[in-house]
Parts: sequence; structure tokens; C-alpha cells
Amino acid sequence: GLGLHVSLPLRTDLHARFGVNGLNYSREDSTRNVDYDWRLRLRTVDALLDYFPMNNAWRLTAGVVYNGNRIDARGRPNVAGSYTLNGTTYTAATVGQLDGDVDFRRLAPYLGIGWGNAVAPGAGWGFSADLGVLIQGTPRTSLRSTGCTIAVALCNQLATDLAAENRALADEARDYRAFPVVRVGVC
Repeated sequence: GLGLHVSLPLRTDLHARFGVNGLNYSREDSTRNVDYDWRLRLRTVDALLDYFPMNNAWRLTAGVVYNGNRIDARGRPNVAGSYTLNGTTYTAATVGQLDGDVDFRRLAPYLGIGWGNAVAPGAGWGFSADLGVLIQGTPRTSLRSTGCTIAVALCNQLATDLAAENRALADEARDYRAFPVVRVGVC
């Protein structure tokens, strides 16, 4: 993705860094029973402290991030034109559109290490790098069907089966509790 950071010296060995970052990424994936088209939207605003323990370019970083990261998912019927939800098969025409999303807590801690000191005395152009982790917490998932065209009793069964599929989606999303961050930049 792309980002922009601004560093402000607080002391010779401590800097405040503020930044914005963004990325869009799409792919196909599946849970146990449903194929999805995923759209990952990464949107963060960083408020970080960089500590330079050896007064050189190596730094330790900690801070808080406004986390606008989310995943939007759209279900794709299988080749037979159906979905299997919680062991029950439904035609795509009766289910309607199957949509889901994965959302994360809005304020998340960040920890990392890095290289580069943009505001060091006499610093010219250089490179910077960060390796860290954004601790997003357990994701929240939701899965819904829009346009159910079957009888009310079957729509209620569909809702029960969607809840079970949402639990499977939540199990898949647990892998994103901690999000790795790798940045390379010019400073």
C-alpha cells in the first residue's frame, strides 16, 4: 500500500511519528462450504513513538493506530448454482445475495522495530524500514442474505444456517487478530 509519515523530534532519542496508510486488495477464498470474493481495505492512521536506544538509526516503536481495516466478502455459488450452508443446500436464486464483512476494533496497539531517522542532525535523504505488528483483536464478522425468495419457514432455516456459516467465517477471520506490518520508505 501507500503511506505518508511525519516525524517530530521530542528529544534526540525519542520522536513522535504520525502517518496515514492505505491499500486495497482482492482475492478469492473459501470457508468449509462457501466460496467468497474478498475485498480487503486497509486504512490506518498512526500515532507512534520511535525510541532510538543507541542514538543511531535503529529504533523501537510503540503506539496506537486508528484501524479502519475491514474485509468485505461476497458469496459465490458453486458450479451447480447453489450454496451449502450448515449442511443444507440452497439454490442461489432462493438465497439471494450472500454478503459478509469482517471488522476490527477501531483503536489498536502497534509494536515494532525499524531503521531510519528522518530528523537526525545532518540527515539527508535515506531509507527507512519498519517491521511490526498491529494487534487488531478478535475480528467481528457478519453474514447476511439479501433477497430470500423462499417461504418464511425456509427463510428462518436459512437464517439459522447463515448463523452457523458466520461462525465458520469467524473461525477463518481469527487468523487476522495480529496483522503483520512491513514498511519500506524514503526519509
